[in-house]
Amino acid sequence: MSLAVQAKVEDCQNHCLPDYLLLIKSIKETGPTIVGDEHSDEELMRYLGAEKTTMLGSNFSEFRVRDPPRLVLDKLEAIGYSVISMTGLGQTLVWCLHKASDKS
Repeated sequence: MSLAVQAKVEDCQNHCLPDYLLLIKSIKETGPTIVGDEHSDEELMRYLGAEKTTMLGSNFSEFRVRDPPRLVLDKLEAIGYSVISMTGLGQTLVWCLHKASDKS
């Protein structure tokens, strides 16, 4: 992921509320889909089958799954998440999802 994309993602993650989730995928790769950072909900990451990784030279960790975004989006929809926005940043696709709070 480019430094510009990483900066945008970190800014969004720092300002997202707990009921929001970012899903990131580079369109140039057939590799993993990024589903969270080191502060993500551990239970949700287990549900998605995500593995926590730290890329060489990075000072942050990411949760990644081997599934393509379509399958990740299906899994998240099944537990109440819905897509509220999607954008392309260079060669990277980013989805922002929201789950209504169970708190009354």
